[in-house]
Amino acid sequence: MLRRTMLSMTAATLMAGTAFAGSHSSDEMSMDIVETAQEAGSFSTLLAAVEAAGLVDTLKGEGPFTVFAPTNAAFEALPEGTVASLLEPENKDQLTAILTYHVVPGKVMSGDLSNNMMAETVQGSEVTIMTEGGVMVDDANVVTPDIEASNGVIHVIDKVIMPEG
Repeated sequence: MLRRTMLSMTAATLMAGTAFAGSHSSDEMSMDIVETAQEAGSFSTLLAAVEAAGLVDTLKGEGPFTVFAPTNAAFEALPEGTVASLLEPENKDQLTAILTYHVVPGKVMSGDLSNNMMAETVQGSEVTIMTEGGVMVDDANVVTPDIEASNGVIHVIDKVIMPEG
């Protein structure tokens, strides 16, 4: 359970960091994944989900974490009512599983990736990384890679990825 919590928090933190990709100041590296996501402004849905799942403290933890962070637009593209349903207290386990599926232990930069690479997530399942014609994680495109935070890295993605089952 602690591992799932840490992964979920990492995902939120990575998502937040994406907005800062354009400016890499020394202050940026002093912010953790959650703080980076908050500053970015385009991860409010992700951050709300991380909070509802109880993963904030995990993602503010030591890490390092690699977070594949979906933007607000990625959450808006889900079927109507999906996000609201996932945020309900009775769906916390499902929400936690989805969020931790977006987090990989360790700091994995885009230069470390290879085509058809498999990476185990905090949730326990693996994501498939493709690098031909742009970087993809499962069926989501990485739109902003390598947003560094004090406890890991965030790669912004354009879709919410879902674990099997």
